[in-house]
Amino acid sequence: MIKPLICGVDEAGRGPLAGAVFAAAVILDPARPIAGLADSKKLLEKKRDALAIEIKEHALAWAIASSSVEEIDEINILQASLLAMKRAVESLGVVPTEVLIDGLHCPSLPMAMRAIVQGDSKEATISAASILAKTARDADLYELDKLYPEYGFAKHKGYPTPLHIQMLEQHGVLSFHRKSYAPVKKILNLK
Repeated sequence: MIKPLICGVDEAGRGPLAGAVFAAAVILDPARPIAGLADSKKLLEKKRDALAIEIKEHALAWAIASSSVEEIDEINILQASLLAMKRAVESLGVVPTEVLIDGLHCPSLPMAMRAIVQGDSKEATISAASILAKTARDADLYELDKLYPEYGFAKHKGYPTPLHIQMLEQHGVLSFHRKSYAPVKKILNLK
């Protein structure tokens, strides 16, 4: 009997004012369990990074995809998140039997899917996807921090913290800021 390929999918970066939204799709290998999987937001960065390496080494398949700032501004963050999820699943290289999605909505895919609220803390395969999406997004923001250290991206990862708002007001809006988000829109209207 062929074992079902259960794929977990999650995104990272819906709330930030800057950067792409990332999604990951993971099919774990039941023969190689990974200890310590959890919702990426509940793990320390060092633990997330270590687990990301282990997931990439032990999973049957994994993929990471994103939707750009331009796509977020054009189609909205929910649709951009679903698009990133669709791209991640389509990039796996294998067709999963079922796809488990963290949240309320499923992307448009031609296979069995289930949306699971707080799935990243209920299903190991979604936890794994959560970790890969978060570590990929964080890596992207660390690169932005190297290019624009005055914005403090390594500290706030693009989220609307008081520091980020202050840096936006002080230095202006960059091309990878989400222009459809209220705090960014407000600053653009003041200029």
